[in-house]
Amino acid sequence: MDSLFSVADQIVLVSGGTRGIGFAIAAGFVQRGARVILTGRTQAAAEESAARLAPGAKHAPRGLACDVTKMPQVEELARRVLADCSHVDTLVNVAGVNRRKPSLAVSEDDYDFILNTNLKGAFFLAKEVGRAMCERGSGCQINIASLNTDRPLKNVLPYAMSKAAIAHMTRGMAVEWGPCGVRVNGIAPGFILTDLTKKLWSDPTMHSWGLANTPQRRLGVPEDMVGAAIFLASPAAAFITGQTLFIDGGFTAGWSWPIPESGGR
Repeated sequence: MDSLFSVADQIVLVSGGTRGIGFAIAAGFVQRGARVILTGRTQAAAEESAARLAPGAKHAPRGLACDVTKMPQVEELARRVLADCSHVDTLVNVAGVNRRKPSLAVSEDDYDFILNTNLKGAFFLAKEVGRAMCERGSGCQINIASLNTDRPLKNVLPYAMSKAAIAHMTRGMAVEWGPCGVRVNGIAPGFILTDLTKKLWSDPTMHSWGLANTPQRRLGVPEDMVGAAIFLASPAAAFITGQTLFIDGGFTAGWSWPIPESGGR
């Protein structure tokens, strides 16, 4: 094993780790010998997900409840993890939500539901854990961004706004915390098949559009995010901070258009 890419024995906190991308990333760290604490909105969901990851784990995963929209719960999560583990090596900020509708139909409740989770929750969890990382003089944070970080998709404007802000938050924290030895980066997933998006991508028109506009000609799966997360948390990324990696099968590399393959005018 090359220690350059090792995350063994790291203490890793994954918010929103009970399903989808968060669960896959938590599993990736568990499988590589990290000590993982994952969170969900309820204690039951967090414990059930941790139990699913336990077989064969070097360190038994732990599940804790935390609704990131509630600041007392965020503060208590950070306090509890730091008290029990002494420090956090890597924080992965995954918790996120969405409601698809035209901007003219967005209510205040819709807006608050999305921004309070995706941006406010991510910021304050990063801050609470980041304070301890800065005091210790080392640490890594990974924020989950989106294709919407690059440009907004139709009918998800509050979500797109939150994910655009995540990229700025990532850069800003990298600038502020870099002198303390803390690195902050982001991962922007492409179109990923999860339990929450399978219905959307089962529509033939959507599925065909997704494949046509992704150079690798497939939709992603949550496990596609694991390699980037492990890399960013490992010594191999020691001089990388303030960056957002697009793991999207090439979607943001360029535009696809229906020009004939033979070319012509």
